[in-house]
Amino acid sequence: MKKDTVHKIRITDFNYQLPDDKIAKYPLSERDHSKLLIYGDAEGGSTSIQSQTFNNLPDYLPSDTLLVVNNTKVIHARLIFKKKSGASIEIFCLSPFNPSDYTESFTQTHNCSWVCMVGNSRRWKTGPLDMIIQIDGDSVTLSAERISAPLGGQSPITDSLIKFTWDNSAYTFPELIEVAGKLPIPPYLNREAEDADDETYQTVYSHVEGSVAAPTAGLHFTPQILKALEDKGIKTAHVTLHVGAGTFKPVKSEHIADHEMHNEFFSVSKETLKMLLNHKGKIVVVGTTSMRTLESLYYIGQKLILNPTISAIDLLVNQWEPYEEHSLNPSSSLTSSASLQAIIDYLEDSRQDSLISSTRLMIAPGYTFHYPDGLITNFHQPQSTLLLLVSAFAGKNWKSIYDYALNNNYRFLSYGDSSIIWKNTK
Repeated sequence: MKKDTVHKIRITDFNYQLPDDKIAKYPLSERDHSKLLIYGDAEGGSTSIQSQTFNNLPDYLPSDTLLVVNNTKVIHARLIFKKKSGASIEIFCLSPFNPSDYTESFTQTHNCSWVCMVGNSRRWKTGPLDMIIQIDGDSVTLSAERISAPLGGQSPITDSLIKFTWDNSAYTFPELIEVAGKLPIPPYLNREAEDADDETYQTVYSHVEGSVAAPTAGLHFTPQILKALEDKGIKTAHVTLHVGAGTFKPVKSEHIADHEMHNEFFSVSKETLKMLLNHKGKIVVVGTTSMRTLESLYYIGQKLILNPTISAIDLLVNQWEPYEEHSLNPSSSLTSSASLQAIIDYLEDSRQDSLISSTRLMIAPGYTFHYPDGLITNFHQPQSTLLLLVSAFAGKNWKSIYDYALNNNYRFLSYGDSSIIWKNTK
């Protein structure tokens, strides 16, 4: 679909009534006892809908499936500082700025800068804010200083560039915020994070710190399900995309052309790239974040094929790239496999083990998918970019899927139930 056509898509066409009592405020006591809506079949020849429970997932995946999961881990990104006046200032860490690389930023032992949202910003005029943290028997002072003018005028919550410093080099920034910060659970839960969320709002395979929101499709998996999948011969490939707060950003414009997609860091190892390239069976993606990562690979490989001397900074994937003319009419060499091979060659030539980049990719109806046969995902907010992605994959039947879920007491959003949607090839 051409760019002009996609730009004219109206977000109101992706609306539905979501009663508050359908939003899961808490997870089930057992992750894998959530409901699982199954749309279609692995062969892509059906549009039927049936209901199961998630612990039966292995029965509905062919043994030749490659499962792609996002192994990011949610950090304690909300920091509450107290001014001497007693006013509370919340600093919500969004993404590292200096150093901008997550791995490098997370190994700093004295200072780092982050792009942050600042709550109650008008009460923080000048000067640093201090917080004393008790950690492993030590007392550490963490200071926050705003080093750029806030964006957004006099809004109660504004984006700022914040420099953090601390007086004990024995600790890294993640170690400090793990103790002092709060887990940033979704705002639509309308509650404060509780101790239990530290476990339930992480996937069982999370281990790469950096997200400020969980890749929630993965919350249903348990070690037992992963073992059952492995016993069936199903392989799992890991990617990392650090989910940003922009995932909750509503589309407020009438047409999606006027919505700015958020940028998110991702990393894919050479091992995962080779698994994808050599896999001959079905590919099932767990979550919209894994989907955006996987599909971004196609456009990065395309860039490398068309311009082998491209700089690393230019490999990021732009919002409307899939709908540009060169993507609509690729030459025969720009196949999905060729894109993966181009990235592998690039990594080997530059002696890197992983592709590190970022993506602003918007997947909307009319998008051509290059890799997945199936998508495991939760039920998303009305008029959201996540729902646009689901609609792009499921086609016009997205509404019947959501109507079925609403009429059969499925639980919605982050702590809600799940679905597996098979791509219809007929």
